[in-house]
Amino acid sequence: MVDVTIYDSIKVMKIQVITLFPDMFKGVLGSSMLWKAAESGIVNYEMIDLRQFGLGPRKQVDDTPYGGGDGMLLKPEPVIAAIEYAKERITSVQSRVVVLLPTPRGKVYKQSDAKRLAAEIDDIIIVCPRYEGYDERIIKWIDEQFCVGNYVLTGGELPAMTIIDSVVRLLPGVLGGETSAAIESFQDDDSSIEYPQYTRPEVFRDMKVPSVLLSGNHAAIETWRNQQ
Repeated sequence: MVDVTIYDSIKVMKIQVITLFPDMFKGVLGSSMLWKAAESGIVNYEMIDLRQFGLGPRKQVDDTPYGGGDGMLLKPEPVIAAIEYAKERITSVQSRVVVLLPTPRGKVYKQSDAKRLAAEIDDIIIVCPRYEGYDERIIKWIDEQFCVGNYVLTGGELPAMTIIDSVVRLLPGVLGGETSAAIESFQDDDSSIEYPQYTRPEVFRDMKVPSVLLSGNHAAIETWRNQQ
C-alpha cells in the first residue's frame, strides 16, 4: 500500500532561495502548479539576491581560490549573511527549517527526499552556488547537500527549481486529486515506475490500446497495471 498520509492535512511552506540570478525563477515559479500553489496560499516563495550581501562598494561575492586554480569561489561572508537573513524571516520559532545546498558532492536526490521534505519541513532555504564553487566553510551552515545528477551545470538554480517542483507538488491541495501524487513513479522505493497509460483514440496509426483497459474489469485492470 502507498502511504498517502502526507496529503491528509493542509500546510503552508515557505521556500527562500539565495541566488545571484533571482530572475531565473520567475517563469518556473510563475507557471502551472507552482504558481497555483502560491496563489492558493499553500506555499510562499521568496528570492534573496546574494549580491545584496556582497562586500564593499562593488558588492563583491566571489574571490580567487587559495592554492591557485581556475575560476572564482563564492566568499563565505555574503553566503552566511544571506542564510542568517533568511532564517530571520521565518515567522515561527517552532518552524521545522532546513538549509539545502545543490552540489555534485551531495547525495543523489530521490523521490523519498521530496516526500520527506514535503511531510516534515515547514521552511526550506536553498543556497545556489555559482562560478567554480564556494568556500568550504559555508558547509557548517548547511543541513543537507543534494546532487540532482551526474553532470555539471553552471549554477545551483536549475537544481533548486527541480527540488522546489518535486516538493511543492506533494503538498496537500496542489495537484487536486487525493491520489495524484501517490500513484506514480518512485513512490514505493525510489525505483518503481508507473504503469503505461493511454487515452483516446482507441487506435492510433495501427497501434491499439491494450484490450484489458477497455474491458471494464477493474480487477483485471489492476492486475495488468501491477504487472506493468
